[in-house]
Amino acid sequence: MSDLQHKIDQTVAILAQAVREFSPVTFANSLGAEDMVLTDLIAKHQPNIDMFSLDTGRLPQETYDLMQQVRNRYNVPLVVYSPDAAQVELYVAQHGVNGFYDSLAARKACCQVRKVAPLRRALKGVKAWITGMRRDQAVTRGTMEVSSFDVDNGIQKFNPLLDWTNDDVWAYIRQYDVPYNDLHDQFYPSLGCAPCTRAITPGEDIRAGRWWWEDPAHKECGLHVNRKKQDDRLVLTEGAAI
Repeated sequence: MSDLQHKIDQTVAILAQAVREFSPVTFANSLGAEDMVLTDLIAKHQPNIDMFSLDTGRLPQETYDLMQQVRNRYNVPLVVYSPDAAQVELYVAQHGVNGFYDSLAARKACCQVRKVAPLRRALKGVKAWITGMRRDQAVTRGTMEVSSFDVDNGIQKFNPLLDWTNDDVWAYIRQYDVPYNDLHDQFYPSLGCAPCTRAITPGEDIRAGRWWWEDPAHKECGLHVNRKKQDDRLVLTEGAAI
């Protein structure tokens, strides 16, 4: 058995465990390469797992195009959540349309309105959620677990591709002809909102194009929060990115 097939089997088993122990389960689909692998696996093996994506209102056109492809190709409906219009208007009034460039606090406030608040609505009523995060994507993800209790959202969280490599992801996409975002062919390995994502150059970290003006230790949007006790104090590590 190949290493890739072994990882596929493990992932399918993790998805089955999530459904068996924590139904109803939903998948937070960021429409990145990893999440397209999960889209394909869920559609083939666990179509009873719900699937949603967050439309921040600032996504690249290529992401919207892929969103439509997913709708047309797969039998699992992709539910799309958008931010509250009044909250977006308030943010713009306070910070400006592109105020997220001004400070870390302003950027995180934008992510809160456009990503975190819609995520809370998407997770309402479910017992577990699934993400496509991988351990080697960023320094903020090295301590994540395949399955753990998400204190922030009060439900179980699964990261079934946690130990997949970037090569594994693209090997699966090629082998099974999985659709992916056209921006990946333009040196965008990690995708987010259009004004917060740029192409990278050879040799750069795969997430160097996300919030490139910030320190790598801060380059997360707040969707994934790990709370761990350490030396009798609570340590908050913001993870994430759908």
